Amino acid sequence: MPSNKNMQGGKAFGLLKEQQKQKLEEINKEYLEDQKYRDEEGLAEKLESLKNKYAEFDLNDEGEIEMMGLKRMMEKLGVPKTHLELKKMIVEVTGDSGNTINYRDFVKMMLGKRSAVLKLVLLFEDKANSTPCKPDGPPPKRDITSLP
Repeated sequence: MPSNKNMQGGKAFGLLKEQQKQKLEEINKEYLEDQKYRDEEGLAEKLESLKNKYAEFDLNDEGEIEMMGLKRMMEKLGVPKTHLELKKMIVEVTGDSGNTINYRDFVKMMLGKRSAVLKLVLLFEDKANSTPCKPDGPPPKRDITSLP
């Protein structure tokens, strides 16, 4: 079997993604066993959802969301931000510990009581995606006088 250094393309990427998911899963287990979060309703499902969302925006696959990943996330959610606003968001989440958001900080922010801008945007996106906007049933009957 070839060593990991000789793998290229899809095999290396698949291995990297699998390693990243294992790391995130280990952190999720820590939160599941933590006394502080035991009373959280549906914690396992929330952590799984957060893991998937985090992995989607970890562009460099190093286990951290950089500014460009955060920028992409905000643009995808329809809330584009400037670099200065993104830096402020990162500082708000990490507590001024760097230029990236690691998974522990991300989960702590999403499960915590403090409301960060990023948390509010992500929660809003989840609610917008879960509730259908269209009413059920056929549209109401209209006549020609009600048209604009």
